[in-house]
Amino acid sequence: MLPRWATTGSLLAGTAAAFGASACCAGPLLLVVLGVGGVWGSRLTAFRPFQPLFVVMSIAFFAVAFRRLNARSQQCTVGETCAPPSAHHRQRFIFWVVMPAALALMSFPLYAPLFY
Repeated sequence: MLPRWATTGSLLAGTAAAFGASACCAGPLLLVVLGVGGVWGSRLTAFRPFQPLFVVMSIAFFAVAFRRLNARSQQCTVGETCAPPSAHHRQRFIFWVVMPAALALMSFPLYAPLFY
């Protein structure tokens, strides 16, 4: 059984991996929009070989979070601390907000040429 922090940790790790997956393409565009020079953007293209690894890691972390959020909740035994149901609903809401944004970030290299 996964620890209680696995859901939140998986959401955070999946989001971080999605940012890593889009660093090679979305990062330079964001820097240009912010007015930062092209030198920083050219350094971010070094992440391109690692993009598939970041995508796989992000999908794996989101799969763990999805499994934890949709698994049947375990009954609390006497003396054990349990999260209130509102925390579970809040995590589900955060998951369904973060997941489409992460998918958009991970797929950015596919539609990045439209912006350049």
